Amino acid sequence: MANASGFFSPSVPSLRGKIKPSIGVIGSGIWSTQRISKRVVCSGTIEGSEKISSSQSQLPRLVSKGCKLVGCGSALPSLQISNNDLAKIVDTSDEWISVRTGIRNRRVITGKDSLITLSAEAASKALQMAGVDPDDLDLVLMCTSTPEDLFGSAPQVQKALGCKRNPLAYDITAACSGFVLGLVSAACHIRGGGFKNVLVIGADTLSRYVDWTDRGTCILFGDAAGAVVVQACDIEDDGLFSFDVNSDGEGGRHLNASIKDNEVDHAVGSNGSVLDFPPKRHANFSCIHMNGKEVFRFAVRCVPQSIESALEKAGLTGSSIDWLLLHQNGSENEFMVKDLSGRVIMNGIDNDSQIHFHLCLKALGSVESNREWTRCP
Repeated sequence: MANASGFFSPSVPSLRGKIKPSIGVIGSGIWSTQRISKRVVCSGTIEGSEKISSSQSQLPRLVSKGCKLVGCGSALPSLQISNNDLAKIVDTSDEWISVRTGIRNRRVITGKDSLITLSAEAASKALQMAGVDPDDLDLVLMCTSTPEDLFGSAPQVQKALGCKRNPLAYDITAACSGFVLGLVSAACHIRGGGFKNVLVIGADTLSRYVDWTDRGTCILFGDAAGAVVVQACDIEDDGLFSFDVNSDGEGGRHLNASIKDNEVDHAVGSNGSVLDFPPKRHANFSCIHMNGKEVFRFAVRCVPQSIESALEKAGLTGSSIDWLLLHQNGSENEFMVKDLSGRVIMNGIDNDSQIHFHLCLKALGSVESNREWTRCP
């Protein structure tokens, strides 16, 4: 099991003058929009840091540059499955689902939709908002647990964007905390590696691993993609305040989609002789298995701790937070943030793994549109 939290701040033309909150992320980190005029906490957990001061750093360049969010974008499949649609498949209802999870609809890939097309669409919107050309990217981070290639999907997205300079591109697999870890990784590459423009994509097509006859999981998961552009800036304008990330491998038994037993395991006898080779089928993964009660207990216990840790590292208090971008829509939110003053942003869509943060950013833009906030496209 893993949890992460953090605070981040977008601060360039399209975002700087309009978005003012810091964004706390549980897979935990804290970003601010600008000068901490408003503060937002994003939170997410999965089943399954310490901040270094400039005086402790062995490499001066680690603190020579700051980083900021300069653009964001999201993409959803066209097919929308409502709670009422699921009620025709399993024993459930719109009221039962919405009261317990806050979810009313989920998106599912069909036809020409794919992880790559959704990711490229979200990335293009983020680049457009940031005013960054694909050829100016130094790094593409693809945060996904459902790659379309065993060797990773980031290079395929890089190709789809038309990047001619062949920037480094690789995948990060961390389920719901993936986007937060992508932000932290982007900051590390900028501060310690001299990178200028980093594209962080969070995308998953979890519907491929859903058992649509299992009421406990089919109501929760769906497909989506989101992206942000993280850009180097002067250290005085640094937007990453802090982060808190942890993992607990003991929780893997409560939430997993493990590889299925392969017949190759039975192809060799006890004495090492070959019994039946090659195997008749290839390896694949099982559908998502989740012990909802245990995941709930983990979330309400660890998410608040992670948020508090990120706040402490940033030198902030719960009363200073204006907005909370939480990974889940469910009723557990009231337990996780009861001691924080910020208002919770929820999008009413399914658990799209890490993409939930991007959709919450979009929702935040909609909420604040009457105050001239920039919307996430």
